[in-house]
Amino acid sequence: MLRATDVSQSFGDEQVFRDLSVAVDGGEVLGVIGPSGVGKTTLLRTLALSLEPDAGTVALGDTDAWAAEEAARLALRRRVGMVFQEASLFDASVARNVEYGLRVRSSWPDRIAAALGLADRPDAVRESLDVVGLTDKASEHAASLSGGEAQRVSFARALAYDPDALLLDEPTSDLDPRNTAVIEAAIEEARARGIGVVVATHDMHQAERVADRVAVLLDDGVTEVGPTERIFEDPADERTRKFISGELVY
Repeated sequence: MLRATDVSQSFGDEQVFRDLSVAVDGGEVLGVIGPSGVGKTTLLRTLALSLEPDAGTVALGDTDAWAAEEAARLALRRRVGMVFQEASLFDASVARNVEYGLRVRSSWPDRIAAALGLADRPDAVRESLDVVGLTDKASEHAASLSGGEAQRVSFARALAYDPDALLLDEPTSDLDPRNTAVIEAAIEEARARGIGVVVATHDMHQAERVADRVAVLLDDGVTEVGPTERIFEDPADERTRKFISGELVY
């Protein structure tokens, strides 16, 4: 489980959220919805252990990341993958981009090979590219890809090292239906592998399609978290209902 408990985050005098709590289990997809500028990306960065909270705890498994020694926190951070809204690929081939996450880790963990049934890095790269439908592009230069293909490579790069948790920040923003469908199928593959997935999206229909549970982020925190069907059909909080119906305008 990756969880944030009573987390507060601010930038200077600007309070982004206060006393926020969310969690995702392995093999579960948590959707995070809310208007632009409400703090979805900040929440993902906090869960990714790249942003220390002002208060509260962020834990992976039983380990409180920010109470741990720096080396232990780095080890935890390496177990969390993140895909950003805009793909950032290196000046290299598609295969080398996907392999990057494996190379920067200190070793090729046996648990990855066991989990995926793979023997070496090239197999992991091919397997991840197959998930996003880009095995035929492995030797091509990343600069030759379309925007949708580049985003699919970013997903494959994060999937290749078999993270415990995968955080996706508006992963299909501005993508066409074909690339969106591929990414959503890849999310299902990550779930099937036992990875906990958090998807922050402004597309509420996407949250309905892919998420097991949904967290609604409004104002300075999460208004409610619950099973996807209940959140969309019978929310407990009136603010959630108004946001989903379009009555609550930001």
